[in-house]
Amino acid sequence: MNLYLDTSALVKRYINEQGSEGVRSLIRTADYLATSIISRAEMAAAFTRALRMGKIDKADYESALTKLRGDWIDYWRLAVTEEIITRADRSACEHGLRGYDAVHLASLLTWQENLGRPVILATFDHELANAAHHWGLQVVPEP
Repeated sequence: MNLYLDTSALVKRYINEQGSEGVRSLIRTADYLATSIISRAEMAAAFTRALRMGKIDKADYESALTKLRGDWIDYWRLAVTEEIITRADRSACEHGLRGYDAVHLASLLTWQENLGRPVILATFDHELANAAHHWGLQVVPEP
């Protein structure tokens, strides 16, 4: 299975919250894992926000950052190119997506085309899931 993780799913690998075990299970069964290169900055911001809001403590924050940085090489890290941004521009307008969600969708679609095989999207973002369904993509968990 080719699994694309947006930030809402990927963060659950590193911070225990609702949906974490499901994401970890998907990751264990995937043949390939991919995400946009923007995810690294989004993840660091998500960890920092969780710390600031008291959802995690300093030790969990530092552990999550260290694990992410160590695992980063294991992901297919999809570059943000002019082609991706052009596609994201259209997706944002057509589906009402936020900017980075549109970049995730464009990255996933481009990766799937390059692979020539289906890609499953892991996301907890309903708008992104709905847009992915429009493209005939399988989304987990189902919204």
